Amino acid sequence: MVPMPTRTRNLFDPKSKEPYKLSRSRLDRFLKCPCCFYLDRRLGVDQVSGPSFTLNTATDTLLKKEFDVCRAKGVPHPLMKKHKVNAIPFKHPDIDVWRENFVGVQHLHKPTNLLITGAVDDIWVDPKGNLIIVDYKSTSTTKEIDLNDGTPWKDQYKRQMEIYQWLLRQNGFKVSNTGYFVYVNADTSQDAFDGKLVFKEEIIAHKGDDSWVEQAIIDAHKCLLKKKAPKASEGCDWCAYRSDASKVLDA
Repeated sequence: MVPMPTRTRNLFDPKSKEPYKLSRSRLDRFLKCPCCFYLDRRLGVDQVSGPSFTLNTATDTLLKKEFDVCRAKGVPHPLMKKHKVNAIPFKHPDIDVWRENFVGVQHLHKPTNLLITGAVDDIWVDPKGNLIIVDYKSTSTTKEIDLNDGTPWKDQYKRQMEIYQWLLRQNGFKVSNTGYFVYVNADTSQDAFDGKLVFKEEIIAHKGDDSWVEQAIIDAHKCLLKKKAPKASEGCDWCAYRSDASKVLDA
């Protein structure tokens, strides 16, 4: 079976001279599975989208409002004081553009002509002028939040931050290797719901290393130039599903 394209917009054309926009999330998809990446960006066969996390979006929006108040005043947020982060929210004319989905921070990678983009949640700045990447995360767990427990999606979180660090460096900014995850954890130990969720807030530091980003972009570009899709990746649930479905349908 040959899968039929499900869309025709924003497909990579090897013959085109125009820069090709490649988002942070699509670059991460390449790292997880080149086959799925190729099917999506070259053939228009995307993965089925999951449910939208509207509660997470709500907490992100409210956190941005809180930090924007401090940004306007040029003062640290109380959470930053509590965790002894010596910084304030970064004030810049493009901050809203950098946080806008499908726009974000952008850099044209000239060797590949790929326009790499990524929308940050927030940026802080320390007294030395180093920018600090900040990502908001929402969860509900009774366990201690550990970003280094080997969970795949937590590793993805760290790569996400490191791509943002790389993007801002390519735009000429001094960027701290240390970024922060602002985690809000819904507290289920409350006696009742009473029409509201109570969240515990904490800041978790991550020392990033963006040295892998350059090669990942080059490798993703080589993948896009292929005439055929790469082989299915081991451990990829989507590849396994397509393979099993094809066997049954072709039987």
